[in-house]
Amino acid sequence: MRKYIYLAILIFSFMGQSFAQDSKKERNLTHEFELELEGEYRYYLDKAKFDGQKDQFPSLAIKPEYTIEWNKGYESINMSTFFRIDRDDERTHFDIREFYYQKAKNNWELSLGLKKVYWGVAESNHLVDIINQTDAIESFDGEEKLGQPMVQFSWNTSKMGTFKFFYLPYHRKRTFPGTKGRLRFGTAIDKDDVAYESGAEEWRQDMAIRWKHYINAFDIGLSHFYGNGREAAFVFDNTENITAFYPVINQTGLDLQITHNAFLWKLESIYRQADHEDFYAMVAGVEYTFSNIDGNGLDIGLLGEYLYDERNEFTLNALQNDLFIGSRIAFNDIQDASILFGVISDLESNSRIFSVEASRRFGSSWTAELEGRFFSNISKDELILSNFEKDSFLKLKISKYF
Repeated sequence: MRKYIYLAILIFSFMGQSFAQDSKKERNLTHEFELELEGEYRYYLDKAKFDGQKDQFPSLAIKPEYTIEWNKGYESINMSTFFRIDRDDERTHFDIREFYYQKAKNNWELSLGLKKVYWGVAESNHLVDIINQTDAIESFDGEEKLGQPMVQFSWNTSKMGTFKFFYLPYHRKRTFPGTKGRLRFGTAIDKDDVAYESGAEEWRQDMAIRWKHYINAFDIGLSHFYGNGREAAFVFDNTENITAFYPVINQTGLDLQITHNAFLWKLESIYRQADHEDFYAMVAGVEYTFSNIDGNGLDIGLLGEYLYDERNEFTLNALQNDLFIGSRIAFNDIQDASILFGVISDLESNSRIFSVEASRRFGSSWTAELEGRFFSNISKDELILSNFEKDSFLKLKISKYF
């Protein structure tokens, strides 16, 4: 809590200075408030593998968002919070997703506070996305993120692209499912038991830089991160005890997307250096879209990606030599209905993860989402996935927007 108080004082100090400097100008403050109320029900199809785990998880979530802008929109404060109540005590949690001051002027932009930043182009794995910590108890695919304290400075040039610099003063630990929860190891991991390689622990001062540019059909990004890794390194001994710590890493990333007619060619690759291990990983693939098939806006996209990772078996990673095949269907109707489904198949063990995500809007303020993850033919040699072999699930989520 102390770190959020310090952050709030810093943000409002900057805002106060801005107001003082602009006191003789017309501010024209504009406010926008949005609220999402969400009911979720998650059902696991198989009997639990470990003691204490439950099969059904109803939950409720509240997601308020608030934005205030002034100085003709060039300055703003943006806030987004999240609170969930769930049967799994570890999944009952509160987070400030975003709370930051932003100022734009000419060709530069400054952001100060907690913010979410996304990098990458691939569908099946997000390798280069390193700034924010994953909210692992919210999503299996790693797409939900925690707010990251940061100072972000962006400089845009018409010829050389956009340069972004990040100062990250505080590291946030990843939360893991509790004793009742699914998608966990045989021993539930308390996030406070995960140590740091750095003596400064979570207060280690991290840095990152990213360059992004469009060159004809090429959309390219280059990045480098130095600091506490967002993924903990796990070591399992012969008695199934787990030792975990956050290593200090250097990670260089490349993301590339090439647009050619109906094709999107995609590549994400990283090279990560750490005292305990250096490795290379990549995701490469293609997406082809059949547009307006029925004359009423129906689009069907076909996706294929290859996943490669050099990390050894003692890591929290199960995508070392895999193939993803899927399809994205967008109806482009007034209900904004869409479906995404696919399968990740291990090319060595033949283990498979099937997935489906579908969403549809009802009326002007209701949305229904269905998600399913199904584990099939999981090999006993899969160090990570063998813990989840009984955790196939269906999830229904109903949201109301105000």
